[in-house]
Amino acid sequence: MPKAKGKGGKNRRRGKNDSEDKRELIFKEDGQEYAQVLRMLGNGRLEAQCIDGVKRLCHIRGKMRKKVWVNTSDIVLLGLRDFQDEKADVILKYTAEEARSLKAYGELPDSIRVNETDTFEEERDENDDFFDFDDIADI
Repeated sequence: MPKAKGKGGKNRRRGKNDSEDKRELIFKEDGQEYAQVLRMLGNGRLEAQCIDGVKRLCHIRGKMRKKVWVNTSDIVLLGLRDFQDEKADVILKYTAEEARSLKAYGELPDSIRVNETDTFEEERDENDDFFDFDDIADI
């Protein structure tokens, strides 16, 4: 006889497939700051350059750590710590579209480059032009 497992398997632990198609744009409040991810450090930690000019060591909070995939050059919302100015917590990751709209509202400076590869991936098809290395070899 197989052993009874209890309240459920992997799906129960992982949660339902929440597809957040259109969510409301969240602006920063006091004690929060926008930042761009510089590098991933592992163990749910990353280094981010904040809009106020400070590089901070950030911790991805527990609810986000396994559900939301954060890459370098992503725009995130940080919760600043009261007595640790060099450390912060990642509250939210903005999609490329949300980051562009934040830039349009003037929340992000124009010097920040938003990763444009998100929206153009699905528009690519077999008729797109790519380099042919035989053409380049003749030069």
